[in-house]
Amino acid sequence: MPTDSDARSALRRQLRGQRKSIEPARRDAAARAAAEHISGLPGWSAAYRIGLYWPNDGELDTQPLADACRSAGKRVYLPVLTQHRTLTFRAWRDNASLQNNRYGIPEPTAQADAIAVAELDVVVMPLVGWQRDGYRLGMGGGFYDRTLADAWGPLRVGLAYDCQEINGLAMQHWDVALQWVLTENGLTPCPPQPRERLTSR
Repeated sequence: MPTDSDARSALRRQLRGQRKSIEPARRDAAARAAAEHISGLPGWSAAYRIGLYWPNDGELDTQPLADACRSAGKRVYLPVLTQHRTLTFRAWRDNASLQNNRYGIPEPTAQADAIAVAELDVVVMPLVGWQRDGYRLGMGGGFYDRTLADAWGPLRVGLAYDCQEINGLAMQHWDVALQWVLTENGLTPCPPQPRERLTSR
């Protein structure tokens, strides 16, 4: 009998295939549009330290968003894998050399300035699927959930194509909810989860 895990795995395969099939012109237009919409995020003008990601597997490109951040005087950071299956963040300066991690994804070298994830103002996360309740279907590794489990300072924003929206999946107790989702069509607010309500008192 199929399990909930099987259903999520099947959905991941479907959404990843759909994402990879998007034609290059639409990819570029979506990335530029999302970069323009980010300015509508609450507190964006005052946000200074922005965590992004290097796109992989058809994920929405972050280069236009990085360019917009730098033009506005913000500092940009990329995630770096650790041995504990969590992420640290290091500065991503324009034209700085990067190195591939074990998944072949570029990340800053050890010489780049590091920052604690709790000190970031905004963390922009990749995803495979998203729901309006803040659920984020990732690749299944749990890196962001572990990294952000006790770091409730950064605003958590999922970056995706609008077509990656899903529904009907229940959040697990270890899932870290998104507060906003940014797509080529704009920003979608996600309702606060119970844990957020408790920690905001």
